Amino acid sequence: MVMKLGIIAAVKEESFKNAAKKGLDFIELCINGGYNTEEFFNQLSEIKGWIKGYNVGVGSVGRWKANVLKEDGSIDEEELEIAYKLIDAASCLGCEVYVCGCNYIESMSYYENCTKAIEFFSKLIEYGKQRKVNIASYNCRKINFVHNPVAWTIIHGHLKELGIKYDPSHAVYNGGDYLKEAEEWGHRFYHVHLKGSLMINGKRVDDPPAGLDQTDWKAFLSILYAKDYSRGLSIEPHSPHWQGELGEKGVDFTISYMKALIL
Repeated sequence: MVMKLGIIAAVKEESFKNAAKKGLDFIELCINGGYNTEEFFNQLSEIKGWIKGYNVGVGSVGRWKANVLKEDGSIDEEELEIAYKLIDAASCLGCEVYVCGCNYIESMSYYENCTKAIEFFSKLIEYGKQRKVNIASYNCRKINFVHNPVAWTIIHGHLKELGIKYDPSHAVYNGGDYLKEAEEWGHRFYHVHLKGSLMINGKRVDDPPAGLDQTDWKAFLSILYAKDYSRGLSIEPHSPHWQGELGEKGVDFTISYMKALIL
């Protein structure tokens, strides 16, 4: 099996149409905190039609920027129910990966936070098993502390079926070594984001299109090949400068660049 190339996009028909036009395999749907989840759930039959009509799948369903733990450390039952329904949605759409994070409670110790994260992810893993959907934590720092090798050693070390959604830029911007992390944890990657990063004098300057940035994508993908990674590579347009016509040209460049690396 080969890696599949896709893009993060809005929940609308135009996203599938554009992905098909660009020769992409899938789009990624991010139903983040603050998103009208009921509106999304009501669109599922429509989305299934778009998948079939444009022959473009859904490579990942994810939820960022959501507090899944309350201040007392208990799991927020409303957020848990949303996660379950999003896993149901992923299953309905033929998507095998649900991505989420876990917030950190300052009044609790790191050990206690890890214990609570394990409890939360365990519930999702068990629920996902029945629906053939794998669960992955994301390495973004936004409302999430499960983003580095220390957390992975404890939480993923205990939960053998919990995967990682990996984005090299988060390591770059936070002083990590993305090649080292990929070499040590690539066997647990369930989904990968392609977001460019540009640092000058130790400061974040821009998130240019992948392939026009400082990331060593050839080395990174070589590690993925060594780890037998055959899942999704999801383009994440993220720069405030690469918008409109320039942004479209940037996406097209990344597609061409990455397709040359997908063997």
